[in-house]
Amino acid sequence: MTPLLSVRDLKVHFPIRKGFFRGEIRNVKAVDGVTFDIAPGESLALVGESGCGKSTLGAAVLGMQVPTSGTISFAGEAVRHGESATRTRLSRDIQTVFQDPVAALNPKMSVGDSIAEPLAIHGVGDAKSRAERVAELLRLVGLHPQHAERRPNAFSGGQRQRIVIARALALQPKLLILDEPVSALDVSIRSQILNLLLDLQKRFGLSYLFISHDLSVVRHFADRVAVMYLGKLVETGPTDTVFARPVHPYTEALLSAVPLPDPVLQRTRKRIVLTGDLPSPANPPKGCAFVTRCPLAVDICRLDPPPLVQVGKAQQAACHLRAAAPAQEGLSA
Repeated sequence: MTPLLSVRDLKVHFPIRKGFFRGEIRNVKAVDGVTFDIAPGESLALVGESGCGKSTLGAAVLGMQVPTSGTISFAGEAVRHGESATRTRLSRDIQTVFQDPVAALNPKMSVGDSIAEPLAIHGVGDAKSRAERVAELLRLVGLHPQHAERRPNAFSGGQRQRIVIARALALQPKLLILDEPVSALDVSIRSQILNLLLDLQKRFGLSYLFISHDLSVVRHFADRVAVMYLGKLVETGPTDTVFARPVHPYTEALLSAVPLPDPVLQRTRKRIVLTGDLPSPANPPKGCAFVTRCPLAVDICRLDPPPLVQVGKAQQAACHLRAAAPAQEGLSA
């Protein structure tokens, strides 16, 4: 199957300049050689600690951040950053749902105007047809068409996120980038929004790039997971496989912090606490990015960066020690 989104060796580096002549002295390697695909109708979760480069990668896919190098292809066509025609085309096919629904909506605009704004920008329909589309979208996300006349401050956080989702669907996109879409919501509301997104995916065949640090959410939402550390992917694979048999030590540490629904297993499971300093993306280690915190590190880890290689049928991992051996059991629920 041809991927809907294909990212190859993507790098996004930000120069650090110093001195009177503002000369470049080094680069912040926010994204450093990332490769992945997303198939039509598939959900890929991008996970990792804050500052690992997840949101920067999402911005590059959206066309909002020009990559330093590498390629991005959407529906078989290369994305050329900096071209207005490319950005306009991408905005129809790729939409985003941000973390904070309060900041995502203009408080001075009615809900109906906010949802209709993408349609107006792209010249879709007339005022009457756009109003009908707004009513349809509000019903689709579980709100009443009469809500179109209200301002965002009349709604709860969960309702505002439904409005943001409705706006993202206005142009019938193929891919949604979900950047921490439920982390700002109450726990009681999160499952409702996640279930809505899953229902919409089934109904319209949407693909999702789900950016999150909450692995308990990822486990029940995504088809595949990609673990990111210091700008690099350290492990990828089907969600069930990665959660049951993590290969990379960093993935193991992340998963050890996820609560298990079985209290007996939760009490007996050992928590992996990482020690050592998190390196700066402006001065990453020479070898493995995780070497300063890895309990298994040996000399080769400090000298050579490990490639992301195939482990088993569907998993990939970047670890000199683990990639050559079968994945270990021990973290399945």
